[in-house]
Amino acid sequence: MTSATIRRWAWVHKWSSLICTLFMLLLCLTGLPLIFHHEIGHLLGTDVEAPPLPAAAPRISLDRVLEVARSRYPDRQGMFVSQEPDDDRVWYVTLGASGADKALKQVAVDARTGAPLAEPKVDEGVMHVIHELHVDLFAGLPGKLFLGGMGVLLMIAIVSGVVLYAPFMRKLDFGTVRRDHSPRLKWLDLHNMLGIVTLAWAVVVTLTGIVNTLADPVIGMWRADQVSRMAAQYQGLPPPKQLGSLQASVDAALALEPGMKVRFIAFPGTSFSSPHHFGVFLRGDAPLTARLLKPVLVDAQTAKVTDSRPLPWYFTALLLSQPLHFGDYGGMPMKILWALLDMATLIVLGSGLYLWLRREAWIPGETGGAPAGPALHERRMASGALGGGGER
Repeated sequence: MTSATIRRWAWVHKWSSLICTLFMLLLCLTGLPLIFHHEIGHLLGTDVEAPPLPAAAPRISLDRVLEVARSRYPDRQGMFVSQEPDDDRVWYVTLGASGADKALKQVAVDARTGAPLAEPKVDEGVMHVIHELHVDLFAGLPGKLFLGGMGVLLMIAIVSGVVLYAPFMRKLDFGTVRRDHSPRLKWLDLHNMLGIVTLAWAVVVTLTGIVNTLADPVIGMWRADQVSRMAAQYQGLPPPKQLGSLQASVDAALALEPGMKVRFIAFPGTSFSSPHHFGVFLRGDAPLTARLLKPVLVDAQTAKVTDSRPLPWYFTALLLSQPLHFGDYGGMPMKILWALLDMATLIVLGSGLYLWLRREAWIPGETGGAPAGPALHERRMASGALGGGGER
């Protein structure tokens, strides 16, 4: 590339990096504990532990599960009932109120005995604060979209960094860190080396993070498109005053897709159903298909299936991106790999910020009239890498 082309790419890399760096540092720092949220919950005692029983112990009716949960909060209505993909011994019942109190309550019920096991806190605690900071900065949809924009800038920084890597490292072996040069040049080499090593991971996590910030619009689009079509025959009818059997509704959905399992159930009027239906979301049993969902709308009064359609591509992309973003596909080895790459990315971001802050502090006492010796050549090399236009 010509010097002018390099300067343009360096300018793009510098400013796209600088604008998003502080937010990316925050996301990497908060993302690290979120990778191990299950393990941290176990250590803190906030995870629900089901008592040991024989694996073949029979399951109680979901109607009984709902009854147990509502006995704790009689003034609240069911919103969601769910299970963890790897543990079918516990049902989590989320309850909401229609009045001024918008706080959600959740009751964990033993799926075998019906005993209430715990009341997990859905909107408080250290992990909740970390999660909200990572997802939307406590700013709701505007916060999500803002972080999505920062993710786009990070992708621009990654692409421009790859473009600049070849011309600025062409005379060095891969992974070279020149420890006998100035501290700033050593940090530049470390920045370049870790940046190219973590390239594939950074692209995956950035792209999946951008997709995740669009979760609310994606769900809204799905409701306006697919759900409205599936429930078209109910348009104009008043919502049911009395709901039918939850267990019968789930049985009807499973009869339609006998090879699948329940992931969660959405009650009428929530974001994953219509005002007249239970939204029963089924999942597969394999590691990949366990993350993919099949929605079934079941009439909330008659427990008869109204319609079921595969999720559109944009919803499927969202479902696949969420666990991939946090390394949830491959168990503990993948989580450890994700954590190591996250820490390496923290070094890349921190070193880039350091290099920019120290851009004028190259050689103590150096003046503009200094001869173009090795020290000045070092300065030009590193300055070019950060957008100053120098060449190797």
